[in-house]
Amino acid sequence: MTLVVDDPLISRMAISRTLPLHESSRRLRELYPECPRVYGVAVMSDLTRRRWWPLTDALGTERLRDMFDAAAAETESRTAVALQLAATLSHVVIGRVIPLLVLEGRAWDTGLENLWVHVDSEGAIDWVGVVDPTLRVLPEDPYFGGRDGLRLRHPARDRIVALPNEAALTTWVAHRSHRALEPLFDKLLEVCDGAMSVAAMWHAVGATVVSAATQMPLLAGSSELTSMRRGQAVLDALVGFGAPVRGSTRALASKALLN
Repeated sequence: MTLVVDDPLISRMAISRTLPLHESSRRLRELYPECPRVYGVAVMSDLTRRRWWPLTDALGTERLRDMFDAAAAETESRTAVALQLAATLSHVVIGRVIPLLVLEGRAWDTGLENLWVHVDSEGAIDWVGVVDPTLRVLPEDPYFGGRDGLRLRHPARDRIVALPNEAALTTWVAHRSHRALEPLFDKLLEVCDGAMSVAAMWHAVGATVVSAATQMPLLAGSSELTSMRRGQAVLDALVGFGAPVRGSTRALASKALLN
């Protein structure tokens, strides 16, 4: 029997109008009902902002350094802490959108200025929100196919935009994610004082994308071929933008990331 957790942050969301992003995030949460914040995002206009902060604060404040210092105080390995934070940033920016991309051919904007993060009582990031809930989707998305004949379609009001094809969608996701992660990794390099290279951080992104694309067919019973094709297309686009997401790095002596 699956345990469904009544998450207080989710149950207190004040949704005035259900948008396609709300519907997609609900379906993603249902993939792992025991931990409903693992997949999907929140829409910031639905929430109070207690314990939320804009991801841009990671660049303009000491938040990232504080997170690094707090974790470093509990371990002897600064490299391990840097790897943990690189993986966290990767998941926040791109790791969360990949499940929606591979399952539904949809994506929210992963741009740095669009993302907020929620932190727990210890300051660790445990959820992600978006300011602009607009989805980019494939032209054959069910929204445009009239699956629900009773619903009056209004794409601008419902915050949904069709891109020309799958290549355009995966490239857009990669571009927005690259623009967000590049300054974050530069900041992390400064904070960790070179304990982990920027190239190794990008390898963590590659591992995040591969992991998410591989896991979705197992959780959702969806097409493995579609999942891997879309995931690899994002990696290809990231490589085209100069991000070394493929290869291996021994950021930790006992662990190699391969993708």
